[in-house]
Parts: sequence; C-alpha cells; structure tokens
Amino acid sequence: MPYTVDFKNVSTVGLESSPVAEALAGLRANEARYFKNKYDHDFTVTPAGDAPETLDWIHGILSSERNIAISSRPLEVSSFEVASTRMAYVFYESGLSINVMYGIEDGSKRAVGFKLSDGMEVPEELASSFKFARQKSKLAGTIRGSYFVIKGRY
Repeated sequence: MPYTVDFKNVSTVGLESSPVAEALAGLRANEARYFKNKYDHDFTVTPAGDAPETLDWIHGILSSERNIAISSRPLEVSSFEVASTRMAYVFYESGLSINVMYGIEDGSKRAVGFKLSDGMEVPEELASSFKFARQKSKLAGTIRGSYFVIKGRY
C-alpha cells in the first residue's frame, strides 16, 4: 500500500525492520521535504515487493553501469517524474538509499546517488569504489553521500 511520507512528523512506517530505522526514516523524510519544497511533489513510497519494475530498473542500471549488486533487502521504492526528469528511489534495510535521476531528453543529466543513514557502515559493495561526503540534516542527522554519472540509455 502506498505511503505519502510526512516530513513534519517523521515515522518509521515501512522501515521497522532496519537496525537504523529512525535514521532511515529521517533520510526518507529529508527527500520528501526536498521534493515538496522544490517541486510541490508529495513523496510517496511503496513496499519494494509491490513495485518490482522500479526495483528492476534501478538494479539494472547499477549492474550495467558499475557491476554493483546490493546485498541488503529492499524495503521501499518510489518512482515519479518532475521537471522532465524520472526519479526513482529504493530504501534498503541496511539504511542505504539509492536514487536514480534520469533526464528524459537526450543530453539531460543522469546519475545514481547513494546516501547512507546516520549510524550505518559503508556497504562492502560500495566501499572500494566510492568516497562519501558528509552533509548535516535536521531530519536525518549526518548523511553520507556519493554518486556516479550514468553513461548508458535505460
């Protein structure tokens, strides 16, 4: 069942099995606040099992571009379009969040972003390939993030 993320009253709904559920909920709320403020878009998530096409699209890009397979269990996904850009998210049990920003028009920006919830370790599958910068968030504490540019067409 879809859930519209409330960034004013942060909830761990759907994320309870994560060992860093509070921080992951804050990270998810941080994303919801960004899209509401910038695009007036309500950030809605769906259990990962209810939207396999979104999960397959994200995992396909990770595999094709960087031969990355995430070992953590996906909990929730989101997929929507704003400002001629397809956005897709997956939130993992480990506290990892991956987003794909895919400009629809040729020559548009296309990238994959990784965000680590406060208190989680860098996943083994990302540790050797990415350096993570730190960012402070009122909702999520310290977020560590990294990204790569998508070269292929998906």
